[in-house]
Amino acid sequence: MLVLVAPGQGAQTPGFLTPWLELPGAADRVAAWSDAIGLDLARYGTQADADEIRDTAVAQPLLVAAGILSAAALGEVSPGAVAGHSVGEFTAAVLAGVLDDTAALTLVRRRGLAMADAAAVTATGMSALLGGDPEVSVAHLEKLGLTPANINGAGQIVAAGTLEQLAALNEDKPEGVRKVVPLKVAGAFHTHHMAPAVETLAKAAADVTAADPTVAYVSNKDGGTVAAGAEILDRLVGQVANPVRWDLCMETFKELGATAIVEVSPGGTLVGLAKRALPGVRTLALKTPDDLDAARELIAEHGVA
Repeated sequence: MLVLVAPGQGAQTPGFLTPWLELPGAADRVAAWSDAIGLDLARYGTQADADEIRDTAVAQPLLVAAGILSAAALGEVSPGAVAGHSVGEFTAAVLAGVLDDTAALTLVRRRGLAMADAAAVTATGMSALLGGDPEVSVAHLEKLGLTPANINGAGQIVAAGTLEQLAALNEDKPEGVRKVVPLKVAGAFHTHHMAPAVETLAKAAADVTAADPTVAYVSNKDGGTVAAGAEILDRLVGQVANPVRWDLCMETFKELGATAIVEVSPGGTLVGLAKRALPGVRTLALKTPDDLDAARELIAEHGVA
């Protein structure tokens, strides 16, 4: 059984969109999206430096556009399930037929701007904890006033909070944690600091019609599969200020009988987690179009006929 997954913020790197724009029709499609959302996706995906694409309002639509584009380049795909990490959930919603691509990108653009505004209120950030016992780490983070914003499984938790709280974490790591790594994001996403963005996104989503998914849609909120498009849209709004439970998503992949995972562009992060948490499951990350042939072979072996 094949699962298609889409990465979240932090997966972007300068120029990563360049080879994808060389595919037939890709540049025109990205140009149309850029006009629809008022953001030059092609420029940011090919010419912008790391600081420019770190901007939340830029990174989020850029990631979703790349995910949709790379998935389309695979051709006809019949996954058993789809999921995305954080903003990648919007990519997954498109792959599942819940949202059309323009509606998804329009919402994501609003989401990114609203989250950037919320992040500007207080100096906040996120850091990844590598190693350690999850229960011990979560208790330690709460003691420091931090939120376990991403519980990613495979021994990785992402803490979010003020820069002062993160500095305290750097000096006082939970027992068993090998390393604390600051992430290249502009705020404490998936925490109470993002509450104003939830309200903004809810207003934008009120005008959107969501279809029921055509495949199993696995949600970040609790790792559950969601069968109603309206509920998926509600969860997409709320997850801005709620923790991402990717560990539970991977548990669901296992329960569903996943045998292969393909991560759309810019792939790598989620495949890395799956290799550690789901031994025996085949994985492939779409980094450039050079990976398409191998992905198609994997899909032919594990996709639903």
